[in-house]
Amino acid sequence: MKEQKGVGRMWSLYKMGGVTPAIASMLGSPNAQQMAFIRNANREQRKQSMLDIPLRELEIVVFDLETTGFNPNNGDEIISFGAVVVRGGEIAEDEAYYSLVNPKRPIPKAIVELTGITNEMVQDAPDLMKVLHDFMAFVGRRLLVAHASGHDKQFLNAALWRTSKVNLNHRVLDTMMIAKWLEPGLESYSLDDLLLKHGIPVTERHHALEDSRMTAQLLNKYLKRIIERNIVTLGDVYAYLSKH
Repeated sequence: MKEQKGVGRMWSLYKMGGVTPAIASMLGSPNAQQMAFIRNANREQRKQSMLDIPLRELEIVVFDLETTGFNPNNGDEIISFGAVVVRGGEIAEDEAYYSLVNPKRPIPKAIVELTGITNEMVQDAPDLMKVLHDFMAFVGRRLLVAHASGHDKQFLNAALWRTSKVNLNHRVLDTMMIAKWLEPGLESYSLDDLLLKHGIPVTERHHALEDSRMTAQLLNKYLKRIIERNIVTLGDVYAYLSKH
């Protein structure tokens, strides 16, 4: 009986974020260690401020998600994660992340046609907890960047809350917002149109890793222009974005 009470108390502490990954791994749940890692990583991120880091020294993870639809609160799920690292204005070709996710629900036909991801392809893919853990481990404490990031942030936050009861603490910079600041008055700020405008070859759209790579190339073009304006730090970038 005492042992059962002890385990129950540890689970209570664990759910409140008060148990280390090492202890969590002993609690018997196959997802306990992964959940503890996510919670701890998110807590550590809260302590970090990167606003004073020079843009040339920033380590960035450009990411993209593919999903079954547009509303994570209405049953839609993530079906793939993709991400690349940008360091010193260069894409680190040997540092990339990609994984399918088993959404545990059918993928709509329109999404299959858009992404090329079929129900058969995700049938044996890892579940959300495993992929989310691996993605957050890949990201570490780096700045996140996405194009039209609202969709990705919404799904990432929903996934973090559902699996680990935490919200995303990482800063997320949006290349669409940067484009609107640097190139006001364009008819469209879609990724397709911006890639075309900047002469970036389109490899494979609506593939999470390829979209991440193309967005990273777009980001690097914008970072070069930003630095040429003597805008030095990430904090400076946010200050300018807030005025536009």
